[in-house]
Amino acid sequence: MPIYSIRPSLALRGEAQINTSKNAVLPIMAAALLCHTPVTLHRVPQLTDVDSMARVLEACGAAVTRDGRDMTIRADSLHSPADADIMHRLRASILVLGPLCARLGEAQVPMPGGCAIGQRPVDIHLRGMKALGAETAQENHLAMARGKLRGGGLYLDFPSVGATENLIMAAVLAEGVTRIENAAKEPEITDLCDFLTGCGARILGAGTGTLVIDGVRRLQGMDFTPIPDRIEAGTLACAAAMTEGSVLLTGGRTDHLRALLFKLREAGVIVQQDARGLCLRGRARRGVDVRTLSYPGFPTDLQAPMMTVCCRAKGRSVFLETIFENRFMHAAALCRMGADIRTEGRMAVVEGGGPLYGCPVEATDLRAGAALMLAGMIAQGETTLLDEHGHIDRGYERLDEKLRQLGADIEKKPGSI
Repeated sequence: MPIYSIRPSLALRGEAQINTSKNAVLPIMAAALLCHTPVTLHRVPQLTDVDSMARVLEACGAAVTRDGRDMTIRADSLHSPADADIMHRLRASILVLGPLCARLGEAQVPMPGGCAIGQRPVDIHLRGMKALGAETAQENHLAMARGKLRGGGLYLDFPSVGATENLIMAAVLAEGVTRIENAAKEPEITDLCDFLTGCGARILGAGTGTLVIDGVRRLQGMDFTPIPDRIEAGTLACAAAMTEGSVLLTGGRTDHLRALLFKLREAGVIVQQDARGLCLRGRARRGVDVRTLSYPGFPTDLQAPMMTVCCRAKGRSVFLETIFENRFMHAAALCRMGADIRTEGRMAVVEGGGPLYGCPVEATDLRAGAALMLAGMIAQGETTLLDEHGHIDRGYERLDEKLRQLGADIEKKPGSI
């Protein structure tokens, strides 16, 4: 049970290396189930979500080995996972549905878990599988798909990232041509398509709302390095923007973070890209309005850290959360620290510029935990952040150490694990 002790920090300065993206690594791990020869992924981050996904793949019959930051996946003998407890630990576990059905002709997957940030039903996954010719059902906490997959036309009611990933993976081995419209456009989708194309898949339109996939019979494994983590980079950018920092985020990419960086510039931060990565100088001084949207809109995963930035900036900021209905849980903890935030439904109004005061707070989900760690850095006195369920370590590799490397005063209290 990690417990962080956080004290006021001076301006953050220095360099921090951005890890590869958790949200890119997890679907690519699932996609390795499609390959008849081994897949090796490089620079894999050391995260509990990655460990959980490895156990999900092993529950499907794959062999997963790690050598430092390299991970090799062999999917020689596959079957549907029977261990519901492993599947419940991770929302991304649903991503094995498409690959298993494509390889085996059937898949029976226990319903997944994850952060309690809102409802994320799997019906859009199942409707897509049905459009590809599978018989589908959802019963007794199981999602099921069975049958030979054939290409077809799909329109997603919502550009769901997970559903887009699942249906891409199902379609690459389906017979014939599949067209997915209103597909998600996130960089992690493009990275998945780049990986699958390298393995022999035929995919057109990656990064756009329309994907055309010409199914092939077999995929071969390859060596692959996923993209940098834009959410880690965005969180550290928010930390720099709160503390009058001067920070280089090595490997950070402005083309993946345009919406966040536009808002930071609007707030008064100087943002530049150079050959090494993303540079930020100065502090957010003015409030901004934020509306979360599917990519390339403002990422819902950066809404909580950005709200913390706006607590420091003077003036009013308005947040509209359009993706998840329960993603303001950090607001109550920020108010306990002295922030002036009013929430109603999917809207939050922040009256920024007042002081924050350290006090005990709790991480209710992954991104909320990161936001509260940042809040502790600008609060007067000491903030004790309890992360009873290890949310932060699910998606950030040693976030406290990375912030401390830049000058933050953060430590894990003795006895925490």
